[in-house]
Amino acid sequence: MLLRLAEELEVPLRARNELLLAAGFAPAFQERQLDDAALAEARMAMELVLEGHLPYPALAVDRHWNLLTANAAAHGLLDGVSPALLVPPVNVLRVSLHPEGVAPRIVNLAQWRGHVLARLRHQFEATADPMLSRLLAELAAYPGGGETGSAGAWAGGDYVVPLSLRAGDRVLSFFSTTTVFGTPLDVTLSEIAIEAFYPADRATASALLTR
Repeated sequence: MLLRLAEELEVPLRARNELLLAAGFAPAFQERQLDDAALAEARMAMELVLEGHLPYPALAVDRHWNLLTANAAAHGLLDGVSPALLVPPVNVLRVSLHPEGVAPRIVNLAQWRGHVLARLRHQFEATADPMLSRLLAELAAYPGGGETGSAGAWAGGDYVVPLSLRAGDRVLSFFSTTTVFGTPLDVTLSEIAIEAFYPADRATASALLTR
């Protein structure tokens, strides 16, 4: 009955295991390491998605936004980032908003920062994960403007929050999509998200296609 209720309520697999333990039952879902042989096909699928997204950036993260893997285009966005921020585990939200990370190159930093903080806050409220709470407090203390930015700050429109980066004498603008495994039965697999970035204007598309 617990599992049926949890499925209808779309409770995450990790929380379903916690419900079962609290009720005196054994966990129903395994939590393997990503390098476990049983997840080999899932890892291959993830790499295919990342490589297939080239020449545009894409990366995979765990539930705490730690980098699992990324394609070459995503690594190319890390130019100028402090080496200290790239020591594993690399937290992609920290790298994006830290003053020694990507933040100095983000043209619409206040807007992007507001998007990141709102998304992280929503994730914490849904999970009550203490690591996410600490990460949220850390990122909120970084400089970079208020938590909200003007949607009209981007000339391309207001249908998405863009990430606009200085790259030499150009500005590259992206919007992102999130992909998750559709029917995971493993806790680790259920918490992996692939963030794929797409060009938000023709100039960005042309710049990446000619690299």
